[in-house]
Amino acid sequence: MAAKFASVDDYLDALPADQQEITRAVRRTVLAALPNTGEKISYNIPAVTVGGKVLVYYAAWKKFVSLYPAPRADDDFERAVAPYRGAKDALQFRWTEPIPHDLITRVVRVLHEQRAPS
Repeated sequence: MAAKFASVDDYLDALPADQQEITRAVRRTVLAALPNTGEKISYNIPAVTVGGKVLVYYAAWKKFVSLYPAPRADDDFERAVAPYRGAKDALQFRWTEPIPHDLITRVVRVLHEQRAPS
């Protein structure tokens, strides 16, 4: 049975060292993308909140770190995220390739814009 994590730091501390470093960098990028974000564990993985509601999740897996949900947007956005789209509208960033932090920032901001009240 998988461990239950009480905090995001507990989750990150449980990762292998090489995955910790990359996942912590993803965490910093997601948190820096918007002001006034929060964090919690939801579904036993890290979740970033805005106004107390979950905006985006990220998680470390065997071959990649994922970010989800991955929003749908204009053609330019779709071209940018296409190489990373995986199952169930997740973006998958392989451990063996450079992490596109600028794209992660863009994804988080698009999600926020799409969910903002009109």
